[in-house]
Amino acid sequence: MQSAIERRQLILEMISDRRHVTISDIVNEFHICDKTARTDVQILSCSHPIITENWRGGGVRAMDGWYLSRRYLHDDQEALLRSLLPGLQPDQQKTIESILTAFAKPSVKEQKH
Repeated sequence: MQSAIERRQLILEMISDRRHVTISDIVNEFHICDKTARTDVQILSCSHPIITENWRGGGVRAMDGWYLSRRYLHDDQEALLRSLLPGLQPDQQKTIESILTAFAKPSVKEQKH
């Protein structure tokens, strides 16, 4: 089970990617109740440029020009890609490695430099 912080980050990514979502979209995607979805959106709107809309079903949209800046792979996504490397052709390995370089979270060692 994910924490509220992790869920809110994923909701933020969803809004950034899709540009507009309904409360029902959030409820269905994260298997949470309507009240939790609305609370999460309210909390996120205090510190991110997202706009809530009050119409049938309710909605949330990202302000024009706003996108999340740096996105990283989730731990399970990174682990899956790394587990696939040994079975791939060299050119495919190179492609996966470039994805990992671009989107894997920096290691503690890399962050210090």
